[in-house]
Amino acid sequence: MFAPQGPTFRELAVQALSSVERGYDLLAPKFDHTPFRTPDAILTPVSRALRRLGPFDSGLDLCCGTGAGMDVLRQVCRERVTGVDVSAGMLAEGRAHDRADPGAPRTDWVRADARALPFGPVFDLAVSFGAFGHFLPRERPGLFSQVHSVLRPGGRFVFPIGAPARPGSPGYWTLLAFDAAMRVRNALWRPSFVMYYRTFRLTDVCADLTRTGFDVRLHTLPELGRRPDGSPRCRLVVATRAA
Repeated sequence: MFAPQGPTFRELAVQALSSVERGYDLLAPKFDHTPFRTPDAILTPVSRALRRLGPFDSGLDLCCGTGAGMDVLRQVCRERVTGVDVSAGMLAEGRAHDRADPGAPRTDWVRADARALPFGPVFDLAVSFGAFGHFLPRERPGLFSQVHSVLRPGGRFVFPIGAPARPGSPGYWTLLAFDAAMRVRNALWRPSFVMYYRTFRLTDVCADLTRTGFDVRLHTLPELGRRPDGSPRCRLVVATRAA
C-alpha cells in the first residue's frame, strides 16, 4: 500500500492488532514509504521558524521514529541532538540512515518511554512530530511535565499542530471514522493500540502546557496556507520553560 516499497495491507493489519511498540517495530523497515512519516512540506517550515528562534546547543526529538525530526534538529543545534522512541525497530532504522557529516552535532538514539524520560535538564530545545495521538488526553500533563523536566531554563518545546478538519468535510468524516474504529478495536482486542487523531485539540493542549509551567506562544506557518475563513491551516506551538 501507499508505494511499491511500502507495507502491504496484511502487514498494516498485523501492525494494527499489535501493541504500539510492537506495531512500530514491525512497520519500521517500510515506515518512510508511508504517509505516517511527517512530510517535508511540514518539516521545512518548522525548520525555518526554529532558525529564527535559535540557534540552540542541544535538542531532543520526542518520539523520533526513524528520524524525520532529527534532520530538523541538526539544522538548528550546534552540539548535540538526541532522538528518543519506545520502538527499537524505529531507532534501528534511524541509526542505519544517520548521516555523519563533518561538523554536524553529535547524534544519540535512545530507547525510552516519553512518559519517563531518562535525562536531566540538559536540552535547549525539544520537538515532536506526529506522535501525540499515541497519548490519551489524561496522559498529556505527565508527558508535558517530563518534557519540562529535561529542558534547561529558557528551553523551548516546539511542535506543529494542524487546524481541525471542517465539520462535514471529507477529512472530518475520515478522522471521525478512524477514531471510532480504533475505539472499537481497543474495546475488543488486547493489547491496545492508542492512536487517535481528534483528541489533540489546540485549546486543551495550550491549557495543559500552561498548567505545567510553560509560557505558550503560537506562531503561524504561512507556507502551509490558510483555510477559507482566513485562519491558519497549521500553527507552531512554542512553549518556553521559565528562566
